[in-house]
Amino acid sequence: MPLPHARATLFLGLFSLVSVVVLYLSTLDVQNNLSPQGCRMSRMSPSYILQTEFNASWTSLANRYSLWLYREVGWESNMIHGSQPVLFIPGNAGSSRQVRSISSSAVRQFYSSPHRLSPNFEGTPFKPLDFFAVEFNEDLSAFHGPTMESETAYTANAIAYILSMYPPNTTIIILGHSMGGVIATSLLPSDKITAIITMSTPHLLPPARFDQRIDQIYNRNRLVLESDPTPILSICGGATDMMIPSESCILERKDAPFRRTVFSSALEGAWTGVGHQEMVWCHQVRWRVARAALELGDATSVERRGTVLDRWLRDGSWFPPIDAPPQLLERHSYKILSENERLVLDRPRGRETYLLPVVSGSSARLTLYVSQGSVLSISPQIPVPLDVSVLICQATVDEAFECESLEPSVLKLIPNPIPGMPFPVPHEGCDESEGVVLFEVDLSSTHQDRPTWVGIKLDRANGFGWVIAQVAPETVIVRDVKITSLLAGGVSTHLPDTRALHISVHFDNLLSNALTVYRVSPRIFTSGTECKENYLSPLLVHRSHPAETHYFPLRLAPHRDILLHTHSPAPYIDTAMSGRGVYLDLLSSGGDNCRADVITLEIAWTATAGRWASRYFTTIISWAIGIVSLIMLELWRISDEGVVLTSTVAQSLDFFCRRRFPALLLGSSVFSMVPLPTNYFLGTKGEPFFSPLAPLFMAIAFGLVVVSYWFLFALLWPLRLLSKLSLGRSHREINGFSRATAISMSLILLFVFLVIPWQVAFLGCWFVHAVTCASRPRSAGDSLKSPSNSVIISLMESHPHTNGEEPDAPTGPVDQSPLQIANNYNHNMHLLLLMTWLLPLAAPVLVVWIRTLATAGFTTPFDGDHFVLNVAPFLFLVDFASRTTGPLFEKTRLERRVSVRWSLLVVTVVAFVYGPKQAYLVFDATKLAIGLMVVFRIGTRYWDGSFSGANARRTIRQ
Repeated sequence: MPLPHARATLFLGLFSLVSVVVLYLSTLDVQNNLSPQGCRMSRMSPSYILQTEFNASWTSLANRYSLWLYREVGWESNMIHGSQPVLFIPGNAGSSRQVRSISSSAVRQFYSSPHRLSPNFEGTPFKPLDFFAVEFNEDLSAFHGPTMESETAYTANAIAYILSMYPPNTTIIILGHSMGGVIATSLLPSDKITAIITMSTPHLLPPARFDQRIDQIYNRNRLVLESDPTPILSICGGATDMMIPSESCILERKDAPFRRTVFSSALEGAWTGVGHQEMVWCHQVRWRVARAALELGDATSVERRGTVLDRWLRDGSWFPPIDAPPQLLERHSYKILSENERLVLDRPRGRETYLLPVVSGSSARLTLYVSQGSVLSISPQIPVPLDVSVLICQATVDEAFECESLEPSVLKLIPNPIPGMPFPVPHEGCDESEGVVLFEVDLSSTHQDRPTWVGIKLDRANGFGWVIAQVAPETVIVRDVKITSLLAGGVSTHLPDTRALHISVHFDNLLSNALTVYRVSPRIFTSGTECKENYLSPLLVHRSHPAETHYFPLRLAPHRDILLHTHSPAPYIDTAMSGRGVYLDLLSSGGDNCRADVITLEIAWTATAGRWASRYFTTIISWAIGIVSLIMLELWRISDEGVVLTSTVAQSLDFFCRRRFPALLLGSSVFSMVPLPTNYFLGTKGEPFFSPLAPLFMAIAFGLVVVSYWFLFALLWPLRLLSKLSLGRSHREINGFSRATAISMSLILLFVFLVIPWQVAFLGCWFVHAVTCASRPRSAGDSLKSPSNSVIISLMESHPHTNGEEPDAPTGPVDQSPLQIANNYNHNMHLLLLMTWLLPLAAPVLVVWIRTLATAGFTTPFDGDHFVLNVAPFLFLVDFASRTTGPLFEKTRLERRVSVRWSLLVVTVVAFVYGPKQAYLVFDATKLAIGLMVVFRIGTRYWDGSFSGANARRTIRQ
């Protein structure tokens, strides 16, 4: 393989391979360390009843898909309950069997034992649920818009069939996993849907951006999400979900229409990352989804349905309404604490009210922790009778107090990790019954002219749990740190020596983005051998988004790294988030046994690199096509000047690396700082810190182009050996466009139009062209060795020399035949490289088509994949290249003003700017460029049969 001056290209090829391996390993490290999973396995006794009556009379897709009813064996009958139906929609390559975990939980919550109603539901209007599930035979809907449309149509008919078995005006609850949530949203608007709960659903950005029809579905769903009144709640798994970037799961919070997002790390009682597949069976998630579905069955209004979703799938951003009349505290019913005194009650009993004074004129905050009890109906899963109310009180005559309920600014259930145990515990997670209720409120607005107290009122305390409360000035540490300050090392922040229950640390100017991960290293001060408090051990809380919160216990080394990350803002996702500010909260019971006195913040480079890999895979593919287009643009420019090309792909790559690539790296870095919208280029809105990503990914993309050429060279080698077997055989060159050729091409195009997707024909084109490239070098190589008067001019030698002098023009007649063969071969190899990089844009549909044939046969055509113009330019070009003996491309008179080669520059611009988010546009632009080349440069020669060159000998100029 000739590689003159190939050290740079060799280095970049190896660099790209090493980079891909490093990014892949970094991605695996993210799953293990960034947000570890602690899910309890769910148990069930499943059975599935096929709905045979949902047949071809209901839907034309009855032979392709099916509908099933779930029943928990031994717990319920196989008959339809006739109360509230629920439909589960699986995602990409999903199964109807995935409904079993949630439906089993609903049954075992509603019944305490087989056919015996649970005490929690006695005297309530709630009824059992009928769980249906559609079976899509594990279709790959994420890659193919028409498949998703077929699934949507089938699901809509399934809903009509299900509701036909229930009383009029019955509505159905929809559960969607992954792409099933996108299908569920596509069913709207509909007055037959009660609410939609989606799990790990990429609402905002398709996971595979190779199909224009999927983009159209997403555009329509975006309008539905903005206007349709149906309540929709999205549950996201966070960084543990390796199938989709969870920023695409976030719905902008709205009250009308009801839109909510909750990350599993913030979901009360879960507090763990959840993987993509695990989302449907993770116990901490599934029982809440099941409970919400049970209560949605009785919710008759949109407002009530939103309240149910907020109650059972909450992250602390919703508070129960406070409707309590004012009350009067008599002298014997309260105890007054002194100023700055903490209230600490261990295993309280009875009924009592404690008054904490509020210092007038100061900025004070109430922080209250309640273990095992309830505050405004917020409690662990199995609370004790202890109920705590928070009052704001003022003194009256006769040592009495007038009090009214105090509305919180923060009310949530937070974890209380077990000291010495990992958090979350692998395969177990947290015991949510050990959770602690956090109640906080800013008291600065409650100050009055007369003295004010905060009342902590205890009811039904039975000797279990504990209560800690404190009224104290807010402890907020603000650091003016920028991310560039962390490049040289970590930044340390000293914490005050205080017994405050809550300390806030704000880095207001620090970059907060899905592409960056920070490491927090605390220095723990402890009076013993363990960092352990009697009540709440120090807990670091990172709230990076209104829907995303992460909890980290502070412990003595060794311990798991505390890695801070967010999912918004993120590349290619429009958001209102500013992208600035990292906010930390340190919560503890304020003891002296264990506290953090210094925290150090630094960039976690390994985890950061892992975040890049999962978000720029499509970008690298698109940019690689843009680089190949630039190489071919240079190639055709020299060809248009009349130079016969003998430069191999290796030489073209070497020339591009030495002459063009440095400028491309510099230009991409500068362009990445232009504040473009998030849909374009890197999708970072011109953030300067991310500008090095552009040359990095450009280098990886070019290196992968080099590697792909190595792969092609290795692939063509055995094909060349096979071609030598035909040396002794007599064969006839077909130089004209015969009637047989016309019939063959027409049949192929008709077959594409009626039967096979155009992507299959494109794969055939690639294979035929690979055979052409493998068979042509034999005669070209022999010819190049034989003529003594042949002048070989390569692309590298056709540019000005370093001494600035023009070489002498060749004199005398020159034998053109071997040079023409080499010219065509090199053009063919460059085209094969381009078509190879187009394969990833067409291959997903090939996989979908093959899988559909295997599972359902020709049950339905691939609507939208039979547009013959997508593949016709490649068919004609490949056929012409396989048979021509003349020049492959010749500039014609039709290009006097503008050469069609500039269409390749359009391909490059589309690939670099638009391709990362809409990769299908790159194929469209390339198809247009090849089509123009076919029409203008080979069209007339192809149709009139002049496959051989008209001028067999011509003067070669440089």
